[in-house]
Amino acid sequence: MKQVILLSMLSAGISHAGFEPWTNKDGKTAELDLVNVVDKDGEKAGEFKMRSGATVTLKTTDLSEESAAKLKAWQPPAAAVEAKPSVFDGTLDGNLERLDGKKLKKCDDATKPAKYYLFYYTASWCPPCRAFTPTLVEWYEKNKNDNFELVLITSDRDEAAMENYAAEKKMPWPQLKHRKAEDFKKNFQHGVRGIPSLIVCDLEGKNLGNFRGNLPGITELIKD
Repeated sequence: MKQVILLSMLSAGISHAGFEPWTNKDGKTAELDLVNVVDKDGEKAGEFKMRSGATVTLKTTDLSEESAAKLKAWQPPAAAVEAKPSVFDGTLDGNLERLDGKKLKKCDDATKPAKYYLFYYTASWCPPCRAFTPTLVEWYEKNKNDNFELVLITSDRDEAAMENYAAEKKMPWPQLKHRKAEDFKKNFQHGVRGIPSLIVCDLEGKNLGNFRGNLPGITELIKD
């Protein structure tokens, strides 16, 4: 009865990251965050977090057939890999933005890569850049993994142009703030003679080359 009451109390709530629908055997559904699965009284039981911060334990026999099967199939998330430091941390930390709708906003979810940074030198006024960017967007979304992160380094004349370019091309990657771009170019001499350029560096800052015309080469490089 306790579980039924708890599910009823939560069923009107709104789900968010980490929460998903779970249905009890009486057909009541609530959004709960499954944090662990244990053995209880000879059967599987889930330890769930509620939005209030309280927890509730539900056994497979408390759940609908579909939710019970989902509980039995649950696997704990893989342990997070500690990010390795890089020579770029001092410049990038706190200075990245990402497209949110049609606006660039502070990027708090940028991942620090395990092996490589890809620096995309580009600008909205550059026709070859505009032609290449959709291909790069498609490649990034298909191949993104923990081994690399791509950061855009703009050559646009102002922040508005940089933002409009990001929105038009639906760029999924983080971008260095416009006011930090020139300092980045001075501090890290990547030998860029024209744009677009796609420079691949390891975490020690070694320049592995301009891969603008060799996306398959990067794909091979970033494999696990």
